[in-house]
Amino acid sequence: MGHCKSTPKVKPIGCKWVYKVKCKPDGSVDKYKARLVAKGFNQIEGIDYFDSFSHVTKTITVRLVLALAAAKSWSLFQLDINNAVLHDYLEEYIYMKLPDGY
Repeated sequence: MGHCKSTPKVKPIGCKWVYKVKCKPDGSVDKYKARLVAKGFNQIEGIDYFDSFSHVTKTITVRLVLALAAAKSWSLFQLDINNAVLHDYLEEYIYMKLPDGY
């Protein structure tokens, strides 16, 4: 990408840290996880963004695919869609405020 442009009408979105403790089956701590989450719910369509797309699957569709796979003896593989979408390329600049404490 090139140099950042200064845009007077840009309203940066906020963010916050989300912490989670992952536990083993016996209840002991496995690992601590942290992620920085953008507060995109404050954005206004047509001003802060122009379109959005979210992959959504209905439960009945998943059941149908599983039933077909079982009937046809197909192999099934798991894919985490949430992470697949995170690594997409953006065509616009995103402005975000620093989290509290920085």
